[in-house]
Amino acid sequence: MSILKSITVISFSLLLISCFGFSEKKETEITKKNMSNEHTKVAYFASGCFWCVEAIFESVSGVEEAVSGYAGGNTLDPTYEKIGTGKTGHAETVAVYYNPKKVSFETLVTVFFGSHNPTTVNGQQPDYGTQYRSIAFYSNDLERDIIKNKIDNLNKEVYHGKIATEVTKLTTFYKAEEYHQDFERRNPNQGYVKAVSIPRLNRFKKKFPHLLKADKQ
Repeated sequence: MSILKSITVISFSLLLISCFGFSEKKETEITKKNMSNEHTKVAYFASGCFWCVEAIFESVSGVEEAVSGYAGGNTLDPTYEKIGTGKTGHAETVAVYYNPKKVSFETLVTVFFGSHNPTTVNGQQPDYGTQYRSIAFYSNDLERDIIKNKIDNLNKEVYHGKIATEVTKLTTFYKAEEYHQDFERRNPNQGYVKAVSIPRLNRFKKKFPHLLKADKQ
């Protein structure tokens, strides 16, 4: 096999297991649960490909819905193609709608840190770039303090001061294109989902079985 052909094969293989590069010209209608009620709060997290992150949070008891989108940058109306350049400042982010009577914000922070490698700068294997960086967003001082306390404890007990997660106040969350919503559930045989998303979800389930919804165990 020639060197050029080898490079082409490798590049194509990497594309198949990358979160970026997939697109659907036709928007898919996604049926989401009604998220507007007085008992629901929203938390926001970024930790790599949002297909993975959304599926993880939707498996957690007390979480009513998770929505993929973009946050953390200054560019107005970001799109999947634009954030893929790494120049918008935004990261792939998931809005987690949860019932605080069933699951606490602190537990969601535990899920966040327990489901990715927070020491990786600008990425989660196999996806790298600022759009895949680790961010724990907060909406008020209490949430900020919970996140920072968690980081302090993990840095002391587990990561030896190497956590690279940003702690950022949420300003604007932009919902991603419809075809990204519930992507893992709707595309179980897609290359990236099979190679990365499902194994990542299964690792989380094995680590936190007590946090799972009954139908996700």
